[in-house]
Amino acid sequence: MPDATPADRTFPDGFVWGAATSAYQIEGAWNTDGKGPSVWDVTSHRSGQVYEGHTGDVACDHYHRYPEDVRLMQDIGLHAYRFSISWPRVLPDGVGIINERGLDFYDRLVDELLNAKIEPYATLFHWDTPQAVHQRGSWLNRDISEWFAAYTAAVVDRLGDRVANWITINEPQIFLGPGEGEGFHPPGNKLSHAERLLAAHHALLSHGRAAMVIRARASKAPRVGWAPIGRVKVPFHSGLFAGAGEPGEPTRADIEAASRQTHAVPFRDFWNNAWFADPAILGHYPEDGLRLYGADSPKPFPGDMDVIRQPLDFYGINVYDAEVYRQGNDGTPERVHFPPGHPQNALRWFIIPEALYWGPRFLYERYKVPMMITENGMTNLDWVDAEGKVRDAARTDYTRRYLRELRRAAADGVDIRGYFHWSLLDNMEWQCGYRERFGLIHVDFTTLKRTPKESSIWYRGVIETNGASLDD
Repeated sequence: MPDATPADRTFPDGFVWGAATSAYQIEGAWNTDGKGPSVWDVTSHRSGQVYEGHTGDVACDHYHRYPEDVRLMQDIGLHAYRFSISWPRVLPDGVGIINERGLDFYDRLVDELLNAKIEPYATLFHWDTPQAVHQRGSWLNRDISEWFAAYTAAVVDRLGDRVANWITINEPQIFLGPGEGEGFHPPGNKLSHAERLLAAHHALLSHGRAAMVIRARASKAPRVGWAPIGRVKVPFHSGLFAGAGEPGEPTRADIEAASRQTHAVPFRDFWNNAWFADPAILGHYPEDGLRLYGADSPKPFPGDMDVIRQPLDFYGINVYDAEVYRQGNDGTPERVHFPPGHPQNALRWFIIPEALYWGPRFLYERYKVPMMITENGMTNLDWVDAEGKVRDAARTDYTRRYLRELRRAAADGVDIRGYFHWSLLDNMEWQCGYRERFGLIHVDFTTLKRTPKESSIWYRGVIETNGASLDD
């Protein structure tokens, strides 16, 4: 018999291989079966708010085509599927009367997944705030944490006998930054810095209350996580950039500089990890953030931090790119900019595979919570060719390189539990409309025909070998 595959060529036993989506981006059926409008529905219907006037009204029509999509997941060999639940589909007014027909859809989806032996990972919030909640003050209203808890209870009461894996909120840095502060995501607010920080505090309270509800009401033993954006910094070394020669090893000083910057709150914005993760996991806001934000910092009520700090079974991070740092001459972290011509995806995000080594490593060293990559992928200029195939070699190369780095992190002792490729389907890419294609499966947005890309076939081989085929 041939020798077993060496452990450092595969991922840990039980590693979860999946793909991810979100409700607004794929479901469509925006006003079907009693669903209420979200801030994204309202904004996308306004002229000039989204690329070429695109909306999520139909999107991929996953609401009606989910059985076909689950069969495609089976073809890829997915262990798990991360999807989000639309708050206004369940509670059209954000609070009050439950829309049972909306919950029926998720009931059917979960059963379809389980029948296909695909584990559901349900995200409770992926940016689609009910318009009715927005009109009541949204994240600036402290009551939103109670509304979110009630919404969570409605979902868990219906699905908690079959769904074991829960993610509370997705990327608070985005829906509170571009959405509430910078004005180019719905609802388009330009709140003051103090108001944004207060909204962030309420989002953290909502996360904590949701986690408590899940643990109290799920009849199937739950595993609870969240999925903030990963603001990853990697240490500079010779060979890091394209065309620079053989990879080198970063110095201890440069590793320390990148780690410090990963956990720092260096600017008066939301593009950091610690302002959100420290309260959720350590129970307090980071000291450098409190110094920087000063009087704008929120004033927690007694008991708030106990609510926010809830035990997490996994820390989901969404990682696509990274910034590079080294130790400067004065001993402080110094950013190293990418050289001209460094590879980028179609959105001009720099491609740097070591993001999936250093990101999980630095976050695991600080928070000591098992890591999951809840999003990673790239947008590409994909089309169905004359032979009916989508030859997306760039996506395959990108994913292979990133996964090799994630495998290296696991081999070096980082507790990595799973990887979810973004995305299963080409979809409504927020303010970019249907211009960007992140999917493993091509969607013709006129006919809605699905065409598996060559990357999906390659990914199936990675799953079958638990990562060993990354070296082929």
